[in-house]
Amino acid sequence: MKAVEVEGLVKRFGQLVAVDNVSFTVEEGELFGFLGPNGAGKTTTINILTTLIRPTSGKAFVAGYDVSKQPSKVRQAVGLVPQEITVDDDLTGRENLMLQAGLYHLTHEQARKTIAELLELVGLSEVADKRVETYSGGMRKRLDLAAGLIHRPRILFLDEPTLGLDVATRAAIWSYIKRLRSEAGVTVFMTTHYMDEADALCDRIAIIDRGRIKAVDKPVNLKNSLGGDVVELEVVDGGRSVAEIVEKISGVKRVAVVDGLYRLTVERGDKALPLIVEALVRNDVKVQRIMLKTPTLDEVFLEYTGRKLREEAGSWEESFRRRHVLRRARAV
Repeated sequence: MKAVEVEGLVKRFGQLVAVDNVSFTVEEGELFGFLGPNGAGKTTTINILTTLIRPTSGKAFVAGYDVSKQPSKVRQAVGLVPQEITVDDDLTGRENLMLQAGLYHLTHEQARKTIAELLELVGLSEVADKRVETYSGGMRKRLDLAAGLIHRPRILFLDEPTLGLDVATRAAIWSYIKRLRSEAGVTVFMTTHYMDEADALCDRIAIIDRGRIKAVDKPVNLKNSLGGDVVELEVVDGGRSVAEIVEKISGVKRVAVVDGLYRLTVERGDKALPLIVEALVRNDVKVQRIMLKTPTLDEVFLEYTGRKLREEAGSWEESFRRRHVLRRARAV
């Protein structure tokens, strides 16, 4: 049995198609990455798989249960750490986790032991009995992560789980999640803006853009799919002639223009680079910048979507501050 099976999934909001005929599977015990820019359909897909919203059409099964027909069974099998912070400001950190433990019917002893372990993991033991309204944005996010892990779900959905956190906390959280996988066989379905996380942690990755799946494979296979190295080229008033010039060079396989830069996929960058420079100079093309890159997931994402997946930790913190100010103002 697959942990997740999705076939022809569609979600429309009026005229907007947020998820457009998406199909993929996730194996039991797998750490599956879902990569895409904001608005690509990542969160909508997770919300369907965790029964928060209903699909417009298509089928989705989580832990063997139909998300539309058996939502209560699905909820018992999954855990969710959403992008939005869900902890209660008026409770202490420990009280938030005790409330979550009660919802999952943990015994008092189970709750006490698990909460102590999780508070230590996310670095909140010393402030566990302080009200969450005194916590920083990063501390709230860490508490949210602990809440999602408290019942050790069979399938854990993580929507940007480490966005805005420091490197040490990110490493500690992923260490614990990997331990959950090895000890309890937990399946992890994650979205992230951190390409290093996706490359190092994920068994397979799906790239989604504008609601459609562009590619699904192991990170190494996705990088190899580029077929060689990448040369980025910036010129002055190059026009169409630049593509015509470089396409004729031996070893150049593909030429694309992304964000005003020429992206050349070449078989051997060390051999192709001097030939590219020589051909451009010979044709009086002024080169402002040229860079040779080995394939990375950033390059893969750019190749499949034509866009860069920018890390947005700063925007997350700014968004948190705005929400917090509004929430406190409404309470006055």
